[in-house]
Amino acid sequence: MSNKKLLVIGFTWPEPNATAAGNRMLQLLRFFSCQGYQITFSSTASASSLSLDLEGIGIQKAQIQLNDPSFDGFIKELQPNIVLFDRFLTEEQFGWRVAEYAPNALRILDTEDLHSLRKAREKAFKANVACTTEFWLQTDLCKRELASIFRSDLSLIISSYEMKLLREMVKMDGANLLHLPFMLKPINSEVSNTWKPFEERSYFICIGNGKHAPNVDAVLWLKTEIWPLIRKQLPNANLHIYGPYLPEQMLQLDNRKEGFLVQGWASDIKSVMQNAKVNLAPLRFGAGLKGKLIDAMLNGTPSVTTYVGAEGMYDGLEFAGCLADDAQTFAETCVELFLNQTTWNAAQENGFKIINSNYNAKAFEELLLTKIEEITEKLEKHRTQNIIGQLLLHQSMASTKYMAKWIEEKNRA
Repeated sequence: MSNKKLLVIGFTWPEPNATAAGNRMLQLLRFFSCQGYQITFSSTASASSLSLDLEGIGIQKAQIQLNDPSFDGFIKELQPNIVLFDRFLTEEQFGWRVAEYAPNALRILDTEDLHSLRKAREKAFKANVACTTEFWLQTDLCKRELASIFRSDLSLIISSYEMKLLREMVKMDGANLLHLPFMLKPINSEVSNTWKPFEERSYFICIGNGKHAPNVDAVLWLKTEIWPLIRKQLPNANLHIYGPYLPEQMLQLDNRKEGFLVQGWASDIKSVMQNAKVNLAPLRFGAGLKGKLIDAMLNGTPSVTTYVGAEGMYDGLEFAGCLADDAQTFAETCVELFLNQTTWNAAQENGFKIINSNYNAKAFEELLLTKIEEITEKLEKHRTQNIIGQLLLHQSMASTKYMAKWIEEKNRA
């Protein structure tokens, strides 16, 4: 049995067939498994029918409780070498306990995306104001998330844009950050030759988790403004809406006469994406990398999205489709991609290049392994140099710790 132990504290149980976050977590679990780690995945959440069968891939499961001293004994006995926090909220809740009862464990935060940036953009969008860097930095959630990043030994940043934001605007030390996007196998001709060609694809597609606010807004914008403009030029076109956990307001948008088909969860993303001609992602706010755009590129389907949607996705290369921020331009580019095979083929080729250049699993796995080894070898020095992180772990700053202890006492009473 391996003497290397990894404890993951999950915000939810991973759902790789339903969410981009679940896919990201599965990639990390596979990485650590290949490095010989004995993995325990823990969470306070309840599992769902879409949750990954962790035990089926050799990962132990542990149900943990919030604001409960049982976790202290659990981690003290486990004594992991590494603790991976899934999103900043789990670090906020359990980070101080890990620091106290497993002080030698390397504490890694996987941000998934900068939640505070996504929420700030949503708030600004609803208020019809610009979401400047200053607007984001002034939010309470931003301060909490940045504090979590500072407290961690290493934070994994999925988007190059967010990496730049932290380095240049927040002036964070790069020693504590690692740009780690999705880690994917390269696309070769053997794979691309299995994709359906332009003439065999028949519909538009839009896909996204219904619990994710940017996705809900995107579908509503499609229904009210964009899709009517597309249907005006393509009266027989159909749009298939896929995604788990679609709320009632989205299900009620289904209209066969208008070609607006709300299909629900797709168990086989590969199949529905490869039958689609154009992927639509009209995201008006959000953060991180968009799994729906990755899925489209992995299946040779060009996309139309916004500049926020494509942020950090195609660094230094041509995007795998078209970008537009207003309904009229968005609809026009959708029609162009749907009808023009030359434009469509070029977009598909761009997606091929983006996946192979910007998401190469082997390159990023080596980068992550090197970073972990470097920090582990000089962990004490690494922490000493992170003076802000040390300050935030000091008892005078530990409001979440003492709030948790107060809740413990209250529950005990």
